[in-house]
Amino acid sequence: MTIKVMLADDQAMIRGGLKLILEDQENITVIGEAADGAEAVDLARRLRPDVCLIDIRMPKLDGIEVTRALAGPGVPDPLRVVVVTTFDLDEYVYGALHAGAVGFVLKDAGPTLLVEAVRAANAGDALISPSITLRLLRNLAPAWRTTVPKPAQQLSERETQVIRAIARGRTNQEVAAELFISLSTVKSHLATIQNKLQVRNRVEIAAWAWESRLMDNAQRPS
Repeated sequence: MTIKVMLADDQAMIRGGLKLILEDQENITVIGEAADGAEAVDLARRLRPDVCLIDIRMPKLDGIEVTRALAGPGVPDPLRVVVVTTFDLDEYVYGALHAGAVGFVLKDAGPTLLVEAVRAANAGDALISPSITLRLLRNLAPAWRTTVPKPAQQLSERETQVIRAIARGRTNQEVAAELFISLSTVKSHLATIQNKLQVRNRVEIAAWAWESRLMDNAQRPS
């Protein structure tokens, strides 16, 4: 099944480079390009791509505003947005994720990570450049929210273990191996966790874990 992607970046050369990388894959095609934020919102709403790759700094509307318009809280049938940018700034990353992005990838991270981010978003998963994941969620998240919503239902011990693994940047496969459970069981736990925490994806699960200080006594990777 072909993954349909829309690109939004104010630099034609960047859009061209991203398009070459993506369309080198057998099942990814670029169905639209936008040169500014307003055009990106209009094009995405009309084309309904599977994944939107959005730059942070664009004319008219920036990437965070575009993300909020396409995937933010309250948006009916939200699109999957991955922010792709040169700027490794905490406020951009955190702003984009809270606006509804399911991924954040630096342009210098390389073609492989870009393709992985698109595939992850299309699968309903999320991917953030490894260089910023733990720094962002561990150090910045607690400062952004003074009160953290409590789970709608009490978390089980196993669900807490899954949350901690996700907050350390583990993939589903790594969580399964680490906890000696099947991949389908991991996915089942994630669905239950999202329902209990009232969040939409694994990025928000990780953010909740750091914001709620669940990770304070957890073992942290180097």
